Amino acid sequence: MNGTLSADQAYLAMFHFLETEYRVGKSDDIGALLGALSFAPDDRPSDPAIHGQWREAVEAALAGQVDNRRKSPNGIAF
Repeated sequence: MNGTLSADQAYLAMFHFLETEYRVGKSDDIGALLGALSFAPDDRPSDPAIHGQWREAVEAALAGQVDNRRKSPNGIAF
């Protein structure tokens, strides 16, 4: 899989992934998150604060500030 996603495309990819996970497990937490991540019919974010957090997350990832390695409870990667 090659290619580069825009921030908006990555947002939609994340939404699709979470939506698929919700269909499988029906997690209330994921359902609530999907509601906050949804866009209103006028294409505005349902929850502007969480959309801003997404933009901050994209900026952190682009700046190399995201570490997704698993860590033990004491903070050491394993």
